[in-house]
Amino acid sequence: MVPQRYGITVPLTGVALTDHRDWYRELADLGYTDIWSAEVAEADAFTPLTLAAAWEPRLRLGTAIVPVYTRGAATLAQTAAALAQAAPGRFALGIGSSSNVIVERWNGIPFEKPYQRVRDTLRFLRAAFSGEKVTEEYETFSVRGFRLGARLEDPPPILVAALRPGMLRLAGREGDGAILNWLAPSDVPTVREHVGPDKEIAARMFVCPSEDRELVENIGRRAIAEYMNVPVYRAFQEWLGRGPLLQDMWDAWESGDRKRAVEAIPVEVVDQLLVSGSPEACKARLDEYIANGVTTPFPAVFPVAPDMKAVVRALAPSA
Repeated sequence: MVPQRYGITVPLTGVALTDHRDWYRELADLGYTDIWSAEVAEADAFTPLTLAAAWEPRLRLGTAIVPVYTRGAATLAQTAAALAQAAPGRFALGIGSSSNVIVERWNGIPFEKPYQRVRDTLRFLRAAFSGEKVTEEYETFSVRGFRLGARLEDPPPILVAALRPGMLRLAGREGDGAILNWLAPSDVPTVREHVGPDKEIAARMFVCPSEDRELVENIGRRAIAEYMNVPVYRAFQEWLGRGPLLQDMWDAWESGDRKRAVEAIPVEVVDQLLVSGSPEACKARLDEYIANGVTTPFPAVFPVAPDMKAVVRALAPSA
C-alpha cells in the first residue's frame, strides 16, 4: 500500500526564501507531510528543498519537476544525491521532459524524443544511485565511466512527470510513481489505470482561494490558455476528452488572437481544472482528488487572498 501523504508547493508565493524557515516549521506542525518544488521561471527545484533539509527534518522533500534536458546526466545525479544525503530517507526525485517552451525557447536545447530522454535518464539515475560505474550508450545521450562518489544507503525514489499513456506506463513500470497536474478529480482513475495500483500518484492542483467568480474565471482562463497551448498539455487534454471544449480556444490562439482565445475557454473547463472557492470549499475539492486515487496532493496556491497564511492553514490536513 502506498501511504497517503499531504503536501504543498514551495516556495510559497509572496514569501521570500529567507523567510521560509518558520513557514516550514509551521507546515509540519499543521500536518503537511511533504513540500514539493517546481522549476519554471522562479526558483530552481533544489534550493528551496535544500533549505528545508537544514531547517525542518519532519518534511519529505520532492522535486516536481526537474527537467531531464537542462542538466547533464552526471550533474543531475550528483545534485540529487547531495540532497538525498542532506535529507536521508525523505527526498523524492521527480523528473520529466518539461516542455518545448522551457527547454527549447528558454534554454536553447532541442526538445527531441522526450519519452526516450526521460526513460534514458531514469535508467541512468537508477544505475548511478546504485553505486555502479556507468558506461552506456543510451538512445538520447551517452555516459562513459561515471561513478557517483556519494554512497547512498537509501537511494531516493524516482517519480516521472507523465501526461499520456506511454509516459504513465513508464512511471509505473520503471519509476516509483507519477507526477501529474492540470487534471480534474474525475480524471485520476483514468491516469491511475496506466500507472498501476501500487505506485505513488503525486499531483499539483492549482488553487484559487476566492469566492469572487469573475476573479476565479479570469485567473483560470489565463492560466489554462498559458498552459494548454503548450503541445504536451494540449495533447493531455485531448487524451482526457476535453478537445471539443478547448478547440475554439486553440483555433483563436493559432490565429494570433490571444484575447479571443482566453475568452473562448468555457467556464466548465475552469471549474474542472481549477480548485476555487472558500478555503473550506477548496479543501473539500482537494479531498475529491484523494478519494479518486491521488496519494500525494501538493496544491499550488494563487496569491489572491488577503491573508495567504490563513489559506495555507485552512488547507492543512489538521484543518
